[in-house]
Amino acid sequence: MAEQKQQGGQFDLIGGAGYWMQMVKCQDACPVHTDACGYVTAIAEGRDEDAYRIARATNPFASICGRVCGAPCEANCRRGDLDAPVSIRALKRFVTSQYGPESGDFTHHREGLNQQMLPPNRGDCERVAVIGAGVAGLTVAHDLTHLGYKVTVFEAHSTPGGMLTAGVPVFRLPRELVMAEINAILSLGIELKCNQRLGRDFSIAGLRDQGFKAIFLGVGLPKGRKLDLPGANLDGVYDGMDFLRAFNEGNPLPVGNRIVVIGGGNVAYDVARSAVRPLEATAEAVPDMHTGDSTAIDVARSAMRLGGERQVHVVCLENREQMPADEIEVSEGAEEGLVLHNSRGPREILGKDGKVAGLRTVECSAVFDATGRFNPSFNEGNVEDIQADTVIFSIGQSSDLSFLQSEDGVESNRGLIKVDPETYQTTAPDVFACGDIAHGPRLFINAIQSAQIAARSMHDFLRGSRTEVVVQSSWEPAAYTMREDWDQLRRHHPPVAPAAERASTLQVIEDSYPPDAAREQAARCLRCNINTVFLTEMCVACTGCVDVCPENLIRLTGLPELCRTDEGRDYVAGLLAVPPAELATIDPEQLANLGGVLLKDESTCIRCGMCAARCPSHAITMQRFNFRRQCVNVPGINPKLKQSPAQARP
Repeated sequence: MAEQKQQGGQFDLIGGAGYWMQMVKCQDACPVHTDACGYVTAIAEGRDEDAYRIARATNPFASICGRVCGAPCEANCRRGDLDAPVSIRALKRFVTSQYGPESGDFTHHREGLNQQMLPPNRGDCERVAVIGAGVAGLTVAHDLTHLGYKVTVFEAHSTPGGMLTAGVPVFRLPRELVMAEINAILSLGIELKCNQRLGRDFSIAGLRDQGFKAIFLGVGLPKGRKLDLPGANLDGVYDGMDFLRAFNEGNPLPVGNRIVVIGGGNVAYDVARSAVRPLEATAEAVPDMHTGDSTAIDVARSAMRLGGERQVHVVCLENREQMPADEIEVSEGAEEGLVLHNSRGPREILGKDGKVAGLRTVECSAVFDATGRFNPSFNEGNVEDIQADTVIFSIGQSSDLSFLQSEDGVESNRGLIKVDPETYQTTAPDVFACGDIAHGPRLFINAIQSAQIAARSMHDFLRGSRTEVVVQSSWEPAAYTMREDWDQLRRHHPPVAPAAERASTLQVIEDSYPPDAAREQAARCLRCNINTVFLTEMCVACTGCVDVCPENLIRLTGLPELCRTDEGRDYVAGLLAVPPAELATIDPEQLANLGGVLLKDESTCIRCGMCAARCPSHAITMQRFNFRRQCVNVPGINPKLKQSPAQARP
C-alpha cells in the first residue's frame, strides 16, 4: 500500500513520483505518454470531446494511431492481468472519428495540443528543412511550426505520408483519414514540396546555401530486404515493400494465383492479406490522395477474386507462439484463407523457364540459440516444397543513403544514420535524424516520440538554450464510482466485416464501436491513477482490509519475514531507526513481537475501494495521483549538443 505522512492537510508522497507514474502502466508504456486512463475514463462517462483532447494532447497522429498503432498501452494494461486488456486503441478511434481531422474540422486537432510539452521560449522564424513527409518528419514539422519556425518539408514521392501510405494497406488505414490528419498538420503553415528527392533534386549542401539553419532527415527505410537464395532473381520474386507501395498506389505488381510470403511479422501479414484481396481492383479502389475521393471504394467492394483461385501461403521461421505478428493479424488472416507454414526456413526458390515455380523449405528446429540470440538451426532432412508462381520477401527493411556526400558531415553506421541517442543530432551539428533511419524499424508511436525529442533538440540548437522535461505531481481524495458489474465486463472487439467479405474487397475491415459498446468497454478500465493510501498512525491492526479484499492482495506480514529481502530489511531498519546490519543481532521472536506490516500486491488491484470502505479508523483512503509532464528552460546551453548556433554557421 502507499504509505504517506500527513502534513498540514496535504499528503507528501514517500519515495517520489516515479513509482506511482509507473503504476499507470498504460501511460507509462506509451512512448509519448498519452493519458490512456484519462481518455478511456472520459469515454466511460460520456465526455467524448474531453476524451479526444486527452488522446490528442501529446500525439499529432491520434486518429491514425487509433487505427494502426502497435498499442504498447494495451500490452501493459493492468486489466490484462485479470482477464483481457482494455480496448484502448479502438476506444481512441471511437473519439477521433467524432472530433479528429477526419470529421472535416481541424479545430479540435489544433486546440488539443498540450502546449506545455513544447519549450516555452519561441523561435525567431528561422528556416528549417525537413526531409521526408512521414510520421517522424511531419511530427518535427508540427512541433517546430508551433514554436515559431518556418518549416519546409521535402518529399520524394508524389504524396506525403511515408509508410502510412506506402506500407499500411488501404483496408487497414483509409487514405482519406491519412490525408485529413496530414492536412491538419500542414494547415499550420508548413510548406510541402513533393517529388523532391534528396540526392537527385537537391542536396544537404544546397539547403545550407539556401539559408536553412537546421535540417532534419526523416527518410525512413524505403527498401525491403531479400535473402541471398538460389533463384532469388527469377521472374516473380518481389520485395514486400515494393509490393505494398504498388498495391497502395493502385498499381499492383503482376502476381500469379499461388503466392508465398516469407516472413512472420505484421508487415508480412500486411503483404499476405493484401495479396489475397482483389489486386485487379486496386487501381479503381484507391482514392485520390489529394481530393480524398472515396466513391471508388464501392467498386472494390463488388470486385471478387477471379474464380476464387488465388492462394496465399505464409512461411516463417518461428513456431506459432513465437511469431512476432499480432494475434489478431494471424487469426484474421487465417479466416481470410491464408495458409500458414510455421517453423519453416526458405532454402531455394524453384524455377521453370526463368519464372518462379515454387519455394523449397526446411524445418526450423530453433530460432534462437542457448544465449537467446537470433541464430536459427535447421533439420535439413525435413524438406517441404510449396508450389508457387510468386514469392514475396517480407523479412525486414533497409535504407538508401546514396544521397549522403562527404561534405555533408553526416556519418552512417550499418545502414543507419549515426545520431546521439539522447538528442538525435547527427555528426553534422546542424543536421538531425530520427525514426527508422536512426534506430531501425519500430512502431509509429516510437517515431513520434523520437521526433518530439529531435524537435526540442533542434530548437535548443537554434536558440542556444536547454530544455528539460519535468514532472509535477499531487494527490487528491478520489470520489469516483464504477459501473455496476464493471469487473464482470469482458473485452469485445469492434465490429469486423465477415471473413469472406473482407477477402474479396478493399473495404476497411474494422468499424468503430457503437456508443453504448464504447462506454461499456471503457468501463472496464481499472483507473490505475487511483490508489489505496495507508496512514500508518491511524491503523488499529484489525486486519479488516485483509478479510474484505476480493483479490486477496493484502496480507499481514511479520517483521522477520519482511527482512528476508534486502529491500524489506532496509524498510524495517527505517521503521525501527536502526542500521540494517543491527537487525541481524535482534532475536527473530523479539523482532516479531515488535509488530507487523500490511503488504499489498498492486499488480492486480481492481481499485474496488472495499478496503477503504471497511476500515473502521479511516486509515485507508482512496487517493488520485495526478501528474503531468512539461518542458521548462534550464539556464545555459544544452551540453549534449555539439555546437551552439553561432559556432555552427554564421
